[in-house]
Amino acid sequence: MLRDEQLSILRDISQSVAFADDRHGKIGELIADGYVMKDGDLFELTAKGVTAVEEHAAVGASDAEQASASSDRLS
Repeated sequence: MLRDEQLSILRDISQSVAFADDRHGKIGELIADGYVMKDGDLFELTAKGVTAVEEHAAVGASDAEQASASSDRLS
């Protein structure tokens, strides 16, 4: 299971956001695990990386819906 920091890096890569040098070691782990590939100077998500980001977004949306439904019942 991916940690929040790793998911954050995957989201940044998917949105083409530049990140600090201190995160490059973490990217090496994601490359080794098959979530990211390096294309020249750029990093790109693999299909596995895209799936991980999409699944995390779907889970987050589901959690938000449940929290909203709970607060509606309390009102």
